[in-house]
Amino acid sequence: MLIFITGGVRSGKSAYAQKRVKELCQDPVYVATAKIWDDDFQERVKRHQDDRGPEWTNFEAYRDLHLLPLQGRHAVIDCVTLWLTNFFMDHNNDIDLSLADFKKEIDQLLEIPGTFFIISNELGMGLHADTPVGRKFADLQGWANQYVAAKANEAVFMVSGLPLFLKQ
Repeated sequence: MLIFITGGVRSGKSAYAQKRVKELCQDPVYVATAKIWDDDFQERVKRHQDDRGPEWTNFEAYRDLHLLPLQGRHAVIDCVTLWLTNFFMDHNNDIDLSLADFKKEIDQLLEIPGTFFIISNELGMGLHADTPVGRKFADLQGWANQYVAAKANEAVFMVSGLPLFLKQ
């Protein structure tokens, strides 16, 4: 089962996903897709880690999430934006190759029995990117979100900490 949760920065996506998964099981999994780029980002990661308790199994994976031991588990995958950044950087900002690899990984995850809460950001609702590479990434993010939402059993848009159900 795939639950897609999207929204803006600090809209409550992660807290909502973590609450939902803990309602389903006592031993949730958290998959972090980020690489730590700087001190500020390290602080963000630390805040997220502090929000979770010892009952969580934590994995860090930048790609190949389907290779993690997720069979039969309930997992929060946080987040598509950072996951896509890994593909985008590995493919020298090539949108087509990045999107193809991302779609392949989503399809591979869906072959695993389990419940996956995939978190993403709605970049297209913010300011228009100033640079060509920023605009390319925003396009990539939009297409990736559309793909995950289409595959999802449920899609939720978070606004000010409140869920808006797009697909149930």
